[in-house]
Amino acid sequence: MQIMDLSLKLQSKNPIFDTSLSFLPTSLTHRDMLTKYEKIPTYIYSESSEAAVAVAAEVAELILEKQKKGEKCVLGLATGSTQIGIYAELVRLHRENGLSFKNVITFNIDEYYPISSHSFQSYHHYMRTHLFNHIDINPKNIHIPDGTIVLETVHDYCREYEKKIEEAGGIDLMLLGIGRTGHIGFNEPGSGRNTHSRIITLDTVTRQEDANQFQGIINVPRRAITIGIDTILNARKIILSAFGEYKAKVIQKAIEEDPDSLIPASFIQLHPNAKFILDSSASAQLIRVRTPWLLDSLDWTDDRLVRKAVLWLCGQTKKPILKLTGKDYNDYGLSDLLAIVGAQHKINIKVFNDLQHTITGWPGGKPGVEDTFRPERAEPARKRVVLFSPHPDDDVISMGGTLLRLVEQGHDVHVAYQVSGNYAVSDEYVTRFLDFHYEYIDYYDENNQKAVEQKQKVLSFIKNKKENIVDIPELKKVKSLIRRMEARSALRYFGIPESNIHFLDLPFYESGLKLKLPISEPDVNIIMNLLNEVKPHQIFAAGDLADPHGTHKVCLDAIFIALEQLKQKTWMKNCWVWLYRGAWAEWEADEIEMAVPISPIELTRKREAILRHQSQKEGAMFMGEDDREFWERAEQRNRATARLYDELGMAEYEAMEAFVKYYP
Repeated sequence: MQIMDLSLKLQSKNPIFDTSLSFLPTSLTHRDMLTKYEKIPTYIYSESSEAAVAVAAEVAELILEKQKKGEKCVLGLATGSTQIGIYAELVRLHRENGLSFKNVITFNIDEYYPISSHSFQSYHHYMRTHLFNHIDINPKNIHIPDGTIVLETVHDYCREYEKKIEEAGGIDLMLLGIGRTGHIGFNEPGSGRNTHSRIITLDTVTRQEDANQFQGIINVPRRAITIGIDTILNARKIILSAFGEYKAKVIQKAIEEDPDSLIPASFIQLHPNAKFILDSSASAQLIRVRTPWLLDSLDWTDDRLVRKAVLWLCGQTKKPILKLTGKDYNDYGLSDLLAIVGAQHKINIKVFNDLQHTITGWPGGKPGVEDTFRPERAEPARKRVVLFSPHPDDDVISMGGTLLRLVEQGHDVHVAYQVSGNYAVSDEYVTRFLDFHYEYIDYYDENNQKAVEQKQKVLSFIKNKKENIVDIPELKKVKSLIRRMEARSALRYFGIPESNIHFLDLPFYESGLKLKLPISEPDVNIIMNLLNEVKPHQIFAAGDLADPHGTHKVCLDAIFIALEQLKQKTWMKNCWVWLYRGAWAEWEADEIEMAVPISPIELTRKREAILRHQSQKEGAMFMGEDDREFWERAEQRNRATARLYDELGMAEYEAMEAFVKYYP
């Protein structure tokens, strides 16, 4: 099977209600019942790739319809990670199906200010890279705001930009994304319904979102040019797409709450021909997904649904599982569960036992015991384990305590770092590293001319580095070596031998930019080769689904594709896959299938391993909007998971790491 076919999954145009809604009786799957809390038509697809194909199909259909009439098709275009899959599918339709863009006129909705169109962070560069360079559109029909115009002329420029839209006949179809602040275009919170094209100051959260593209928030432009909300609403049709779980909270506000300038995307509700297209991760906070029992009667034969509802009820009542009463169930809309399943004490005990069975101090399985109610098998007693870590620190940050347990309990643990992580090392840190390294060399060998020349080449490049220049190979190599050195140090501390440390350096990452290359056959082959060599009984992988084109998600997709292609292998029949979360979030309690307690001593050792990644400490490149260091995030997250289990009535632990099983 082709890599592209696997990546796109099913190229279906038909949205699903959501796989998590499969428990709804057939008579209740009417759209009005499912979406009664939603103020705008919303369609959910199980995968972002499927959603992207569906949006591209609508764009293509409109283009062809206009071509038949001999008319121009005017598109409003957005940028960002959500749009990448949509544009990739449009390019595929052009190349494979002959879709022509000769009748298409485009207007991009925003651009940073100030920025050169040649800068790789500019939206000019983005659009050329992902769409325009690959289709037959007339360059004269492309319009993107100019980030280089003189500030004093911006107002007149924006009026002229809107005039060009009017002269083109108005926008037929507007494609939008949404930022974590709820912005559409760069209309940040506070933007009113009647705003027009203008220059705007970017919200700090928006700049933090873009910091990794600019190698730090200090380099992100503070302003941008954007068309206004009124201009957007003047389009004849609007499709807002959102993929990834980090969009879920703002999506819920934009869809289920009243229009409000604090969530500019909510104004799309006012449009007569608009809709939201989501993947399942972005839909996670919608009522129909989060609390579907508030819709109507459900099929309560699904144990996962019962557990989800009961743990939600614990959160609402602030009670542990075994203290929930029949009145609690009735007061919070779960009387139907009581009527169908039985008395509350039976439900409570069942859910309590299910949750208790997730807890284990033996993440590789406890040898010689009956394992029916344990998350992992008892045999084989000594398992071969492959832990995939997207970057060279995700392993210890996300599951350092469990990793330590696996090693100390005698399993053959291999750690595979999927990407080099060089992009996350600051130039300043490289300068410090080289100063020490070459001072050390000079002390022993004053005539090491080649080493001196290499140092000078790298430092000279850093000093004269331009914003639109990617790192030279020598600098990337130094950054990669720094990450390798730190990773080895952490794993040595845990007692993992050098022979079990694998640096895969997947090619997709080596673009030198935030926007990485697509998954390709070489990426998958590297993973397959390692798995065929080790033949693991256990695989651990990062299950972060925040950004469909972020490094973690791409790394996970590459693993899934590899597992799909290896599924007929004999060793695969005895291989279990566990997904962990990263530094940003934890699995929901109802999702957790294995919870590993971490003692105070183990938590301290985990911290020590994280601290060996010195380049990712204070002032690290990509801290996001959270200014805590990674060890602090990890400890607080692990303690919060233990506290949650305690509040639900389980034993009290210092900290816990959680996992979800993946079924290939």
